[in-house]
Amino acid sequence: MSGGVHSGLLSRKDLDLDCDTVVVGSGAGGAVVACHLAEAGERVIVLEEGPQVPAREHGAMRQSESIRHLWKDGAMTLALGTGGGPSINVTTGRALGGSSMLTGGVCFRIPDHVLTAWSRDLDLRELSPEGMRPYFEEVERDVHVEEVPTEMRSRSTTLFGEGVAKRGIAMKPMRRNTLGCDGCGRCNFGCPHSAKLSVDLTYLPRAVHAGADLFADVTVDRVELDGARATGVSGTFRDLEGQRHRLAVRARRVVVAANAMHTPLLLARSGVRSPALGKNLTLHPSFRVMAFFDEPVRGWEGALQSAYVDHFEADEGMLFNSLFIPNGVMAGTMPGFGPKYWDRAKDVANLAIFGGMLHDDAGGEVHEAPFGRDPVMTYRMSERDFRKIPRLLRLMGDFWFAAGAREIVLPVFGTEPVDADGLRRFPLEEVRGSQLECSSQHPLGSCQMGAARGVSVVDPHGKVWGTDNLYLACGSIMPTSLGVNPQVAIMSMATRIAHRLRERRPR
Repeated sequence: MSGGVHSGLLSRKDLDLDCDTVVVGSGAGGAVVACHLAEAGERVIVLEEGPQVPAREHGAMRQSESIRHLWKDGAMTLALGTGGGPSINVTTGRALGGSSMLTGGVCFRIPDHVLTAWSRDLDLRELSPEGMRPYFEEVERDVHVEEVPTEMRSRSTTLFGEGVAKRGIAMKPMRRNTLGCDGCGRCNFGCPHSAKLSVDLTYLPRAVHAGADLFADVTVDRVELDGARATGVSGTFRDLEGQRHRLAVRARRVVVAANAMHTPLLLARSGVRSPALGKNLTLHPSFRVMAFFDEPVRGWEGALQSAYVDHFEADEGMLFNSLFIPNGVMAGTMPGFGPKYWDRAKDVANLAIFGGMLHDDAGGEVHEAPFGRDPVMTYRMSERDFRKIPRLLRLMGDFWFAAGAREIVLPVFGTEPVDADGLRRFPLEEVRGSQLECSSQHPLGSCQMGAARGVSVVDPHGKVWGTDNLYLACGSIMPTSLGVNPQVAIMSMATRIAHRLRERRPR
């Protein structure tokens, strides 16, 4: 039995559908649940707000086209900083396949020390390192997680590694969901060779083959509840001529996997009430430090993300990840104007870059906009996290200078590049949050999982407290910040939830 892929743009009438399980969202969580339940024989429907963009088509796009067509708000979503902390640019996907299509392919398991804290301190006993191991292993087989070979590292990453090694610290090879990667460095903007095995190439085709139907270009407005029981979802869509139509899906079970930004709003509009709803958002605030070398680096040659440094993660909550962004974007972030800017832009081949992110405390909240239904995020960075930023930036600068960099560019608005002496004198401890350039690709935890109803939104199996058949399976359910890229974490938690749902067929 095979299902199919459909688009609201091509429908000229209202859609009234029936199924066993309806899944809202097609990213790393929703795709996994849909696949497992369809393969168990359930009639599954997946609903996605964004368009279907085939992998080959995405891989042929310019970076600006990818941002326009697949990135939420054209990659301009902002979490507004409060309490003196920085505002944070938050990027997520909006397409059939979700943010999985826009990652660098990075695949970390949830660190053991995080799982130990969940199982011991939060009483989530099944989420121990031993309890989660089989789900990690299953996901890693499904999406072909492999280690990036050393020869595929860019010169930018290799130089950072040389600086790290001179400080007696090891840089480790990244693991990614790839097969046949040639290191072209386009992972975030569509792989031209379909070598990054995101969910649009793995779980979603399996779901369709097993009979699931995927609907792109449709918007879910609410979960329909009859008392404690979810009876389906309702929403709208527009056809190619701009005519508005109604969407109604009747289902025996509802799974929401609309990410940490949209899931709490959908639940709130549907009448779900919880003190924790939309609270406890974590973002992994991230900062990049660029470095100029005297010789060409050509950092775009090699895997976009290939190595990392976790030496400081467990004790100080800092993880350093390799990355490289397109030259046009890189040049646009350089300081200066006119002739001075042009002199630096001409040296883009000599530029290297590395990123550092914080294992943050839960400081964010998700609100519905006064007009419209888009999320508004606020983020109050904890004092503990804010005090880590100078340390994180000085470490990255020190590694670059140990590798032979001439000067570095700090993520502080309005500042000039600095040499080693300039970094020592730079008053990083006095920089205000509003002066910091900060980004996030990992919104998590706005509907966190917990052992008690009063302090969490879902129970240890992903079921929304106070309901019979409404489940969540996306990054919103993470009990705390992870400290590492969350792709495998989300997929593994969704796999665990899906296994339980397979055993409890909907009535």
